[in-house]
Amino acid sequence: MEQTYMPGQIKIGVAGAAETGHCGIDAEEKGKELGRQIAQQGAILLTGATTGFPMWSAMGAKEAGGLSVGLSPATGEKEHIETYNLPLEYMDMIVYTGFGYPGRDIIFTHSTDGMLFGCGRIGTIHEFTVAFEDGKPIGILEGAWETDEVLHDIINNGHRPSDMIIFDSDPKALVERVVEMVKKDRVKRAGFHVAAL
Repeated sequence: MEQTYMPGQIKIGVAGAAETGHCGIDAEEKGKELGRQIAQQGAILLTGATTGFPMWSAMGAKEAGGLSVGLSPATGEKEHIETYNLPLEYMDMIVYTGFGYPGRDIIFTHSTDGMLFGCGRIGTIHEFTVAFEDGKPIGILEGAWETDEVLHDIINNGHRPSDMIIFDSDPKALVERVVEMVKKDRVKRAGFHVAAL
């Protein structure tokens, strides 16, 4: 059954490498499974409207009847395709930010309720640091790649521990845990806003 948008629906972002040669043989299936699980949790998938790991998650979300939204670095569809060589497939909607990759990363991350990180490169690390600074619930998928270890080192060397970051090698468990963190975070933030009135 196809998912339809409902106000207040949880939005989960998936970040990862567009070029996946270093990701290992199981990265595609793990990426797709993240997307499937996001859809099965009734959440909307957000990605950077790119190839590779994020696209695999979009494929999985669409297989499970979920909604998939991409945030592009381009100013419009023509630039998205011709300049950035990015796909249109597997997305219900693309938001053209017009801010290139660094600006897109910030808008993409700000637009989510929680973030999941798979196999990635420098752009993925940038998205992670934005999500960390935002205090977002974060799930890091452990796999045959090194990204999980790199992010673990960044957290340890940042000297600022967070109880909003979890690691798991099981896509289903990771999505369930992050969705639960998002729900608790929403309750906490709502209580803060009420208390501030």
